[in-house]
Amino acid sequence: MDLYEYQARDLFESHGVPVLRGITATTAAEARQAAEDLGTPVVVVKAQVKTGGRGKAGGVKVAKSAEEAEARANDILGMDIKGHTVRTVMIAEGADIAEEYYFSLLLDRANRSYLAMCSKEGGVEIETLAEERPEALARVEVDPLVGIDQAKADEIVAAAGFDAEDQPKIAAVLIKLWDVYAGEDATLVEVNPLIKTGAGDIVALDGKVTLDDNAEFRHPDHVALHDDQSTDPLEVKAKSLGLQYVKLDGNVGIIGNGAGLVMSTLDVVAYAGEEFPGSPKPANFLDIGGGASAEVMSNGLSIIFSDPAVQSVFVNVFGGITACDAVANGIIQAFELLGAQGATHKPVVVRLDGNNAELGRKMLDEAALPNLERVDTMDDAARRVAELASRAN
Repeated sequence: MDLYEYQARDLFESHGVPVLRGITATTAAEARQAAEDLGTPVVVVKAQVKTGGRGKAGGVKVAKSAEEAEARANDILGMDIKGHTVRTVMIAEGADIAEEYYFSLLLDRANRSYLAMCSKEGGVEIETLAEERPEALARVEVDPLVGIDQAKADEIVAAAGFDAEDQPKIAAVLIKLWDVYAGEDATLVEVNPLIKTGAGDIVALDGKVTLDDNAEFRHPDHVALHDDQSTDPLEVKAKSLGLQYVKLDGNVGIIGNGAGLVMSTLDVVAYAGEEFPGSPKPANFLDIGGGASAEVMSNGLSIIFSDPAVQSVFVNVFGGITACDAVANGIIQAFELLGAQGATHKPVVVRLDGNNAELGRKMLDEAALPNLERVDTMDDAARRVAELASRAN
C-alpha cells in the first residue's frame, strides 16, 4: 500500500524522525485556515497524490500569506497529475533549506536483503542521477537481521561522502528511518529531499512510504491509511472478496491460478492481440490461487464481467493440487450462479491442463455452457480470446 505524503509525514513523526508541521485541507477555505494555524511567514501548498512529478505539474506552490495559500490551493485542488485527481492538499511549513540530500531504504529481492541508497544530491530525479552519475549515489546492503544500527548508519553516510561534521546528525536520522521501515513493515521508505536547514538541522522534508499488505494483520492501525476513493472500485470489491486483482487498461479479462501463470497469460494474450484489429490487450490481472470452488470462480467472473471494458474472458488453469475436474465443476456452478443474474453474456474461453485435465474438459463439453468455448492449448486459447475481443469492438 502506497501512502500519501502527509501519511508518511505522520509515520515519520511517530518514530521520532524530524519533520516540519503540516495540515491537510480538502477545500481552499480549509487551506487558508491551515496556513493561519501554522502561523509561519511562508507555507507550501502540496498536492497529495500517489505519484511523482508533482512539482513539474504545478502541484507544489509556495505561499507567503494565508490568502495566497487559499488561492494556490484553489488552483491545485481538482488538478489531474498523471491520471491522479488532487482531492487533498497539505499545507506545510516553509523550510530554510541550505542543502538537499536523498535517502531510501527498500527491499532488494534479487539479493534477499535490504538496500539503502543515499546521495548528497537530493531534490532531483533520482533515476536520472543513478543513470547519468551513478558514482553520486551510494548503495549499501543492509542485513535484515541487523538493520541500520549506528555502525551501518555511519557506513552509509561515509559512502555517500557527507562532510565529517554533518555525518553524526544524518546518521541519527537514518537510524530513525530504519525504525519506520522495520516498525511499520514497509517495503520502501524514501526521503527526497532530506534537508539540512540554515541552522544545521536535518529534516525529512518529503516522504514516500510503501507498506507490505501481507503484514497488515500486525498493524490494525494501518486500516485507517487505506484510501478506497483513489482506488479502482473493482480492485476494492475484489479485495473484499479475497481475490488478487489488478485493473489494467485492455479489454480481455484474465483469470488464472497462480501468479506466474497469470503473468505468462498476460504476455501471451498481449502478443496474440497484435494479430487482430484494435490489438486487444489484457484488462486485468486476477489470480484465484490454488482453489477454484464455485464461489471463488463465481466471484472472479463477477468482477471481470462487471468491467465494461471487457469484451471477452480467458480462464487459464493448470491443475495441480486442485485438479481440473474440480475447476470445471467450479466454472459450471459459477455459470449457474451468474446466469441467474444475467451476467454471462460475454464470451469466455477456457483452457485446462494438468491434473485430471481430460476429465475437466469432458465435464465442460458436456455442460455446453452458453458463451463458453474450450480450447486445448494456451496459445490457441489466447488467439481465440483476442479474436473475440476484436470482433466486439
